[in-house]
Amino acid sequence: SAPAAVDLMSGQIQAMFDNLSTALPFIKAGKLRALAVTSAERSPAAPDIPTMAEAGLPECEVLSWFALVAPAKTPKDIVDRLNAATVKALADPAVKQQFAALGADPVSSTPAVLADLIKSETAKWAKVVKASGASVN
Repeated sequence: SAPAAVDLMSGQIQAMFDNLSTALPFIKAGKLRALAVTSAERSPAAPDIPTMAEAGLPECEVLSWFALVAPAKTPKDIVDRLNAATVKALADPAVKQQFAALGADPVSSTPAVLADLIKSETAKWAKVVKASGASVN
């Protein structure tokens, strides 16, 4: 996203979607103007930026997310230990504060909940790609 931000600031492109955590320093420095966030609610890190729904596009709700994953054949006890350590770390107020400063809202769950999220996101975006007529070639 950094090359795209440079292109946006130099006038090579007129708009872009980016993670708030990446764009926020440029927004705060006055180098980029945020038009809206794609989440359902305004970001606590940038409460003056409206949501897409507030900007007139209620159907444009898109969340970016990251996940900690392991190889498919990783033993369950190791996955459970990694998950427990991650949940513990994300519950730490100092860690939460660091993420919040970046405009990120970490959410911890279970491997099963993550698997469901991946399935639903895959189905959602498969429909979008199909409707667009895009192809891989």
